[in-house]
Amino acid sequence: MSERGARVREVRRRLAQDGPPWTRDHELDFQTVTMPERDCDLLRDLLIADGAGTVVEVGLAYASSALAVGEALVTVDPPHPRHVIVDPFQDQAYSDVGWDLLRAAGLDSIATLMRSPSSAALPELVSEGFTADAAFVDGSHRFHEVFVDLYFLRKIVRPGGLVVMDDDWTPSVRTAVRYYERHLGWTAMPGAFAAGTLRHIADDPAAEAVPRCRALRLPDALVEPPFTEFHPF
Repeated sequence: MSERGARVREVRRRLAQDGPPWTRDHELDFQTVTMPERDCDLLRDLLIADGAGTVVEVGLAYASSALAVGEALVTVDPPHPRHVIVDPFQDQAYSDVGWDLLRAAGLDSIATLMRSPSSAALPELVSEGFTADAAFVDGSHRFHEVFVDLYFLRKIVRPGGLVVMDDDWTPSVRTAVRYYERHLGWTAMPGAFAAGTLRHIADDPAAEAVPRCRALRLPDALVEPPFTEFHPF
């Protein structure tokens, strides 16, 4: 492991072991909000295996997933690594704790934080012609906002690239994602997080337990089906 990678790994280890230096005043907020370490490891490994050099991420919070993305990028070591993070609440709700952890890991040299809603930031990236190899989405879980995030990410992530969703166990996220699978040619990668955390759909103990995260492969070309071929999803 490179010295740079070791620095990121150490910050990740301390965060998982000791928690962040500051949390919001909600009971067990870090444990509730952040993605578990093993899922972060799987995200890192998936991005490394795909050779990702540019990643866009929606949601920062305590930076667990962002640190995993950063570790993947410094491991792949492309000529111009770039990690664009979108989070309008990092300063006002999280006192910049996630961003400070990225800085402690030395990842601020490759990361950019857009402090605006994804509904504004992602269209801005599209207008700039920004292209990413992969995206990780853990922003708003409202159906319409997830749907809009994915709409713009399909224009940002290159053909054949990856989109990884957190909290696929929530009905709102699952429903939004299924539209893109059914109508726009996105293909689920069920093995990517098979060893990760399981959650019952809608937190219903009687419902199926599914991996918390869902990875999807975009088609090799942008799909625009005719409106006459629409089917309920």
